[in-house]
Amino acid sequence: MPVLHATGAGVKHRRRWLFRDLDVDVDAGEVAAIVGPPGSGRTTVLLALAQRFQLSAGRVDVTGRVALGHVPGVSEPEPVLTVAEHVRERFLLSGRKPAEVDLLQLKPDAKGFELSPYERQVLGLILAGIAEPDLIALDGVDDGLDAAERAALWEQIRQLSAAVIVTAREIDADVATVVRLGGAQ
Repeated sequence: MPVLHATGAGVKHRRRWLFRDLDVDVDAGEVAAIVGPPGSGRTTVLLALAQRFQLSAGRVDVTGRVALGHVPGVSEPEPVLTVAEHVRERFLLSGRKPAEVDLLQLKPDAKGFELSPYERQVLGLILAGIAEPDLIALDGVDDGLDAAERAALWEQIRQLSAAVIVTAREIDADVATVVRLGGAQ
């Protein structure tokens, strides 16, 4: 049974469709990728599938909880908080007692503004995981990452039990579903 089921999903901005007629299913534990060039609507599709952006057409159904990982401009580290403070804050916001979590080699005292693009993605995964979601959404998993960082991030993504939706310019990892978007319309 799919964790995410979208049928005829679309978002219209003014008189132009950013995307439409999107049908996609993502099962538990699967990874789906939204792939396309900058300006193709990847982030809008991601946020719509994560039920964080209102649809103009169609429907998106999600079974369980959805958590956003790193999504620039939407869900990103606070510049002055440390990694440890981000984790503690996320526990408190989720109503759970702070607990030890694997920081995946991030330095606990590193501030948000000091984090590299890779470290921001990893922190996003850690913070999303605190909510014990059924679906995690990550934006730009290839933005500013070298080949070794992309491989390390994909290893972290594969270890998640949640379904995952990512966006990328291009995908070089093995994923269950790939949604390809064209250029800006």
